Amino acid sequence: QVQLVESGGGLVQPGGSLRLSCAASGIIFNFYAMGWYRQAPEKQRELVATFTDGGNTKYADSVKGRFTISNDNAKNTVYLQMNSLKPEDTAVYYCHAVHRLRPANIYWGQGTRVTVSS
Repeated sequence: QVQLVESGGGLVQPGGSLRLSCAASGIIFNFYAMGWYRQAPEKQRELVATFTDGGNTKYADSVKGRFTISNDNAKNTVYLQMNSLKPEDTAVYYCHAVHRLRPANIYWGQGTRVTVSS
């Protein structure tokens, strides 16, 4: 059974930082490109950051220079370090895994809520 379990969300003041974690189980971690999406109230889910082929990364323009995606293959975990947070970063953040050779194999976590407010 595949599980992606996010943690690390919460309430933070503008300018603050949070680190999200996503622990994966039931998949061969290296076979999947891991990433993060978010969905703000009344908005569509959008890509935040993801690993692409060759270990490269891709970021939404709105988070470039502030967010960093990383992983720990030994722990089957992907992280999202979020710095200089803004109120518009408020959303539910979802972990995402897509098989590198079979892109129809996609898994989502349950989401972790991030609220940026003073």
